[in-house]
Amino acid sequence: MENFKEIDDIIALHGNDKSSIISILHDVQHKFNYIPEDVLEYVSEKLSISPTKAFGIATFYENFSLQPKGKYIIKICDGTACHVRKSTPIIEALRKELNLSEEKITTDDLMFTVETVSCLGACGLAPVITINDKVYGKMTPEAVVDLLNEHRKEIGNEDK
Repeated sequence: MENFKEIDDIIALHGNDKSSIISILHDVQHKFNYIPEDVLEYVSEKLSISPTKAFGIATFYENFSLQPKGKYIIKICDGTACHVRKSTPIIEALRKELNLSEEKITTDDLMFTVETVSCLGACGLAPVITINDKVYGKMTPEAVVDLLNEHRKEIGNEDK
């Protein structure tokens, strides 16, 4: 990243204080959908924190990602209630439809990221997924593909 003005604004918003690194990284993550390496280094320099310590913080918290994520982040619950109600075929359908795997979680066009989580806290709706934090319950493999296609149509309409 060449222009760090937006990052400077985020840092200033939090008072340019070392103790604000988590809040700063949260805002950076929100802006980019991940924390770019050059931005992490820049933040560490601005806060007088070693790059190693900043990296340690960014990798310790599960909500931070150093890898680019898609515009649509799909979280699939595989907790007990969802697993018992057959979340695995839903995961498989999503991965097949998006040409993803357990290792490759983001589409090449950066439109979709698929993550498996332990619990989304909506056990009564199992099996459940979220797309950008919007909850969809009682999912099936067919329903999740339909939902994906709705989002693809939405993307197509944005391009027009």
